[in-house]
Amino acid sequence: MNYFRISLFLTALSLPLITLADDWSQWRGLQRDGKSTETGLLKEWPEAGPPLAWRIDGLGGGFSSLSVSKGMIFTLGDLEGGTFVFALKEADGSVVWRTRTGDAGGHKGYPGPRSTPTVDGGQVFALNQYSDLVCLDAATGKEIWSVNLESDFGGKMMSGWKYSESPLVDGDQVVVTPGGKKGTVLALNRTTGKKIWQSEEWADPAGYSSVVIATIHGTRQYVQLTGKSVAGLVPESGKVLWRADRAGKTAVITTPLIQDDIVFVTSAYGVGCNGFRVSKSGSDWTTEELYANKNSANHHGGVVLLDGHVFGSSGGTFNSVDIKSGKLDFKGRSAGKGATIYADGHFYLRGEDGTLALIEATSAELKEKSQFKQPDRSSSKAWAHPVVANGKLYLRDQGILLVYDVKAK
Repeated sequence: MNYFRISLFLTALSLPLITLADDWSQWRGLQRDGKSTETGLLKEWPEAGPPLAWRIDGLGGGFSSLSVSKGMIFTLGDLEGGTFVFALKEADGSVVWRTRTGDAGGHKGYPGPRSTPTVDGGQVFALNQYSDLVCLDAATGKEIWSVNLESDFGGKMMSGWKYSESPLVDGDQVVVTPGGKKGTVLALNRTTGKKIWQSEEWADPAGYSSVVIATIHGTRQYVQLTGKSVAGLVPESGKVLWRADRAGKTAVITTPLIQDDIVFVTSAYGVGCNGFRVSKSGSDWTTEELYANKNSANHHGGVVLLDGHVFGSSGGTFNSVDIKSGKLDFKGRSAGKGATIYADGHFYLRGEDGTLALIEATSAELKEKSQFKQPDRSSSKAWAHPVVANGKLYLRDQGILLVYDVKAK
């Protein structure tokens, strides 16, 4: 039985897919929660940072993060001839293949792709800034199929920053968010690219967030956030189980978090965070807003849920918020506004100025252990999320990729 068939079988049983425990095969890691499963990592760094394992240049412009799977690295970047998906060797960053997916460019001030490829069952799924979604052979980069979310599925965004979502692969389908009157969320057959369903009863314009899988009241579902609402959908049909109005402004980006029956969302531009309790009685679903405040106003650096507390940047600070009450645990400066992931008892905060901070995971106080300035900085903001996989810390800065050894000796 090949990997793809095994993955379908395990998905049907609601079991995790077979993959290397320390890989990072999609946006925000194996579970899309910003957490690495690794242990045995450095608890402190030298003043200049961890040892540099290797670096490469030539990945092009943009703000895409990367995926690490089965000895390969996948990312997106703008070159002169267009937007490309790159496949690199995990050992040294040498390019195995690159495949063009569409035109280069995008928003005038911040051009380039900004989503992360998803790797599953020998296939790579990538969405560029112009809504071109491609399925590629992971070994060769050969295109299997491609669609455009705007021209093929009526896609419409809440504002003009271009598509930023990272595709979700779930069993035999690929799930993305074109937005628009034909339906906010779309599921395609992963083998053919043909439509399985589009959520016609939910027709918000797309935000910049990515779909996550959650189980609420024993029901497996897709949860997505737009600039108008947050909703849970039936994976097999796209039917809306529940929806809560929640108005965002300008750009709603951060991936939702779910704990039991609480759904947490946060965005910037003066909006802040909301907690919703999702309830079920028989076949009826309802939602209740638990809180709405500005204790967490994450722009696009992501937030991490750990032991009932939500950690991440809010404006220029690093915060912890209780997910049940929305109350602030602490806030402090550290590396300031940036992107947050978690591994082995610590948060890795990458400030948008290129500063890297290692923060001990505690909701009682901000306890920074180490900090260093990323070398080889571009003139752009360091918005690509960091990745920790297989003992390495990956930092993408436009065309440069820096890889640090963070495994304790």
